[in-house]
Amino acid sequence: MEGVSPKFVLPETFDGVRMEITGQLGMIWELVKAPVIVPLLQLAVYICLLMSVMLLCERVYMGIVIVLVKLFWKKPDKRYKFEPIHDDEELGSSNFPVVLVQIPMFNEREVYKLSIGAACGLSWPSDRLVIQVLDDSTDPTVKQMVEMECQRWASKGINIRYQIRENRVGYKAGALKEGLKRSYVKHCEYVVIFDADFQPEPDFLRRSIPFLMHNPNIALVQARWRFVNSDECLLTRMQEMSLDYHFTVEQEVGSSTHAFFGFNGTAGIWRIAAINEAGGWKDRTTVEDMDLAVRASLRGWKFLYLGDLQVKSELPSTFRAFRFQQHRWSCGPANLFRKMVMEIIRNKKVRFWKKVYVIYSFFFVRKIIAHWVTFCFYCVVLPLTILVPEVKVPIWGSVYIPSIITILNSVGTPRSIHLLFYWILFENVMSLHRTKATLIGLFEAGRANEWVVTAKLGSGQSAKGNTKRLKRFPRIFKLPDRLNTLELGFAAFLFVCGCYDFVHGKNNYFIYLFLQTMSFFISGLGWIGTYVPS
Repeated sequence: MEGVSPKFVLPETFDGVRMEITGQLGMIWELVKAPVIVPLLQLAVYICLLMSVMLLCERVYMGIVIVLVKLFWKKPDKRYKFEPIHDDEELGSSNFPVVLVQIPMFNEREVYKLSIGAACGLSWPSDRLVIQVLDDSTDPTVKQMVEMECQRWASKGINIRYQIRENRVGYKAGALKEGLKRSYVKHCEYVVIFDADFQPEPDFLRRSIPFLMHNPNIALVQARWRFVNSDECLLTRMQEMSLDYHFTVEQEVGSSTHAFFGFNGTAGIWRIAAINEAGGWKDRTTVEDMDLAVRASLRGWKFLYLGDLQVKSELPSTFRAFRFQQHRWSCGPANLFRKMVMEIIRNKKVRFWKKVYVIYSFFFVRKIIAHWVTFCFYCVVLPLTILVPEVKVPIWGSVYIPSIITILNSVGTPRSIHLLFYWILFENVMSLHRTKATLIGLFEAGRANEWVVTAKLGSGQSAKGNTKRLKRFPRIFKLPDRLNTLELGFAAFLFVCGCYDFVHGKNNYFIYLFLQTMSFFISGLGWIGTYVPS
C-alpha cells in the first residue's frame, strides 16, 4: 500500500453532467440562432453597410471639391478683399486696429512661456495690442510662475494683463467670456485666441487681420496647426495623419463652399462684434468653440480658413492625455448636435443647402456616423459574422469601401503613407472611445460635460530648436496603473473570433483580427506612446 500514490478521483457522473450541460447550451444556441441571432446580425450588417456608403459618399464629395479648389478656386486674397497694412510715419499706429490676444491657461507649467513669448513677439504696434493671460491654474506655484512671466514682459513695455478668477465656472468658455468683460477690452475690435502650447509667427496678425478689416461679413479667420512634436512617437504620428486630413480637406472644403467650418478653439481671430451678436461664449458643451461658430454662422457671418497661415503647437504624447482629448472632441459635437439641430432647421437667415451641409455633412456624418461605423462594423459586427457564418458580408463592404476611404484619408500626410496600416488599426481602437463618447453626448449622460485639460509636456522645441523625443521603450513597471480594461476586453473578444476563423473560417479574416487584437492589447497596456523614426 505504501507504493501506491494517492490520486484525486472525479465522480463518475462529472463527465456526463458536463457533456449534458454543453449539449443543452448548444441546443439553446441552435434554437435561438436561426430565428433571433441571424436576423438581428443581418440587420446590423445592412445598417453598417448603409453607414459605410454614407461615409464613402462624404469622403468622395470632399475629395472632388478639394481637387477643384486646388486647381480652379481663387486664393483667399483673390476671393476676398485684402490690402496689407503698412507702417505710416505720418499716421503712426492709428491705421492699425486694436487687437486683443487671449491666452487661456490651466496649470501649464511646461509650456506657459512658449505662448506668452510668442504673443509678445507679434509684429504689431504695442499701443494697438493687448495681451490677456487668463490663468485658471489651481497650482499656486504655477500661478506665481505665470504671473512673474507676465510681469517680465510688462517691464519691457508690452501691454500684457494677468487675469485670474475665483473659480473655474465654465472652464475655457468661462475664462474667455470673463476676459471680454474687462473695461480695457471695449476698445478692441478683434480677439485672437491661442492655447498655452501655441506659438504664432511674428507676422501672424499682419497676414490675417486685413481679411477682417476689409470684409465686414467675415467673423472668423482660422489658421492651420503645425505640429512641432509629430515625430516624437507613433502616437503623435497617428494624430498628425488624422488632423492633417481635417485641416487639408475638411476645413478647406467648408471654407471654400459654404464659408463655414468649426472653429478649432485656438489659432483663430474673431470679430468681437460677431461674438457678441451670436450670444457670446457658452459653456453648455465641451466644444464652446464649435458652439460659437455654429451660432455665428446661423446669423449670416462668414468664416475664412487660411491653410498657408500656420501656428506651431503640440500634440498629446501620452495615451491617457489623448484619450481624454478624444472624449471631449467626440462627446461635445454630439451633445451640441442634440441641442442645436432644431435651431438650425428653424433658422431663416441661412439658405437650405447650407443647413443640409451643417446638419448632415458637418454633424451627422463626420461627428457621429464616422465613429459609429468604424467601431460597430469593423470591431463588432464583422467579427460576429465569423461566429455566425449564415450571415454574409459582401466584399465591397468589408474590403473595397474601407480601402477607398483610407486612401482618401491619407492625402493629408503623404510622408506617412508607410504608416497607413498602423493608422487603420489605431483608428479602430480609438473608435471604441469615440463611439462611447458620442453616445454620452447624444443622451447627455454623466460624463457629457466632463472637461479634462489636455496635458502638455513641452515636447516641441527645446532651447536649441531640437525636437525632444520619448524613450524608445515604454516603462512597464507601472503596468497596473496603465491597464485600460475596455481595450483589453475587446482584445480578448477579437482573439476568440480570430481563433474561430482560423479553424473554421473561409475568408481569412483571422489575419486582420489578430492584428487588431494586438492593437487593442497594446492600447490596453498603454504602450502606444513609443518612439518611431521619422
